[in-house]
Amino acid sequence: MDDMVRIYLVRHGETNWNKSLKYQGHKDVPLNDEGKKQAEKIGLRLAKEKIDAVYSSDLSRARETAAAIARHHNKQVITLREFRETNFGCWEGLTYAEIVAAYEEVMLNWRKNPWQTKIPGGECLEEVVNRTNGMFWQLVEKHAGENIVIVAHGGTNRTIIAGILGMDFNDYWKLKQDNVCLNIIEVFPEKRAILCALNDTSHLF
Repeated sequence: MDDMVRIYLVRHGETNWNKSLKYQGHKDVPLNDEGKKQAEKIGLRLAKEKIDAVYSSDLSRARETAAAIARHHNKQVITLREFRETNFGCWEGLTYAEIVAAYEEVMLNWRKNPWQTKIPGGECLEEVVNRTNGMFWQLVEKHAGENIVIVAHGGTNRTIIAGILGMDFNDYWKLKQDNVCLNIIEVFPEKRAILCALNDTSHLF
């Protein structure tokens, strides 16, 4: 259909904090050497696709990944703060074990009900969904009949995918998002969305 929008939704490449399993959130952690290689591979994966616009979270790990895609299409990366990862507040820079040791009750609540559980100094999932999904649908409306790339983060991508699937957002963690994975979403009129690919990392092998 002429009005169908195809979205290539990508997670950023690896960082040193990914390797050490630290929560990154809004901390601006750049790609490591492996992440830069991964970014080049997703760029090549999408090089032959027709791409009309490339969007990214404004954090450097996403921007760098998006740039590796955009250069194949002579596009500028448009950065949007709305696609940032969850603001993990006081948890940023800590591992899961360290968070449990210091914030056990809050973490238990977050695991059960992230929708309403406010991370100390950060966000609850409802706030994340409102900004990510709100911007996603703005871009769908703007790019009717076009193909766009969005490079964001694991949590961000999960909220978008959970939203189009009509999932309970408290279960969004069940959607795996590896570094530089590719998700493909097709959206038809009246917001009829189809998930065509999920967490595809075949370009890494």
